Amino acid sequence: MKIDISFEGGQKVAASFPDGLQMLTDQPGADGAPGEAPTPFAYFLGSIGTCAGIYVLEFCKARQIPTDRVSLTQHTEFELDQQGKRRVSKVGLTINLPPEFPERYQKAIVKAAELCSVKKAIMHPPEFVVDYQVV
Repeated sequence: MKIDISFEGGQKVAASFPDGLQMLTDQPGADGAPGEAPTPFAYFLGSIGTCAGIYVLEFCKARQIPTDRVSLTQHTEFELDQQGKRRVSKVGLTINLPPEFPERYQKAIVKAAELCSVKKAIMHPPEFVVDYQVV
């Protein structure tokens, strides 16, 4: 998949996808005020929970289980690495189920969430290559 990256002014960077959709990122201002869009790292973290959420949603839809009171909460823990840089040390997801959620599906919905392809990509990271071309 080819994704085109462009600079949109200030600290804004956009990713344009082949289907015409665009993802805009931004950075917090010098005064600490939030930017106009999430940071790239916030999108990365959000992609973990939303990916698991898709699997939870599809699990419920396939069983005709209402999702209006089902949600996920993601908790991310950080630590300092050997160079003193902050890194993600743990990502936890909790599936919030209402009391009427069928007990027989409670463990299965966790298994469904664990199918997330973003999580799988992190668990088995790809090779990263950065190059340049003069155009």
